[in-house]
Amino acid sequence: MGKLTVGALRAVLVVVLAGTVFVQAGMVWALASGSDPEDGSLPLTPLRVITILGMVSAQVALVCVWRLVTMVRRGTVFSHTAFRYVDAMIGAIVAAALVWFAVTVLNAPGQRDDPGVTVIMGGVGVAILGVALMVLVLRMLLAQAVARDVEAAKMQAELDEVI
Repeated sequence: MGKLTVGALRAVLVVVLAGTVFVQAGMVWALASGSDPEDGSLPLTPLRVITILGMVSAQVALVCVWRLVTMVRRGTVFSHTAFRYVDAMIGAIVAAALVWFAVTVLNAPGQRDDPGVTVIMGGVGVAILGVALMVLVLRMLLAQAVARDVEAAKMQAELDEVI
């Protein structure tokens, strides 16, 4: 992975992380101060709490990507340590899907005239779960690569003994 690619990815990660922290701070401030009264059209307090939780799941995934990129730069990504970060990413993506389903449930009563919106939102939740499944497949590929790397190291050690 080139330095430019790593630098660009890290810049994006920092901007997204800072943005989510900024929005979370605003949500916590609105919850704590009670300065934004609900007009009854949407349940704002549960939506704010769900938004804060959703952003926590995104932040967990961002930190895991940062750690994995660091491991790639150091050449240590094909180790058992990487599984911890990949597993955390899968958990964060599943949590994001659950949060999205909660938003869908909260939004559904307001969509009685147009239930298609709720169906589309449910479809987005399923798509988010699909991303978790894709990361799980990539985890399996990482497991195969780590196993091959261990096997190659053993074969190299045996070859070194023969020589």
